[in-house]
Amino acid sequence: MFKTNAVRILETLNISHKTLEYEVDEDDLSGVSVAHKINADEEKVYKTLVTRNEKNEIVVFCLPVSQELNLKKAAVAFGCKKIEMIKLNELLPITGYIRGGCSPIGMKKSFPVVIEETSQLYDKIYISAGIRGMQIEISPADLAKVVRAEFGDII
Repeated sequence: MFKTNAVRILETLNISHKTLEYEVDEDDLSGVSVAHKINADEEKVYKTLVTRNEKNEIVVFCLPVSQELNLKKAAVAFGCKKIEMIKLNELLPITGYIRGGCSPIGMKKSFPVVIEETSQLYDKIYISAGIRGMQIEISPADLAKVVRAEFGDII
């Protein structure tokens, strides 16, 4: 099995996790589609969204694939006035990841991360392993520890 940077980081830190691979459909990169492919509940499969605040700081949010980021709540959760999504063409240069394969673990730089607080209701959630076609199953607490995340109401 191919090891991504995110998987290597988890292994180096001895963080309990599991990887799941799935067939990529370039015409449907939605997280809901990924949830069905790995046979997981949509509310347990998390997407990683990259935003910018009014001070031009990058902030990362992780939330269920079936939900939408509430930009006002996101700004409050991070303690700033305004948050907006970065442009798609900025994703790779900022994070080192592409759309459909963006993981909160192993980005080019360490950015502040907020994980939707409802993740704590589950023993395990799924996040991208850093490439299309692979997910990581991990506990929300372990994910928060690895990326130094806070939990917040962002949906």
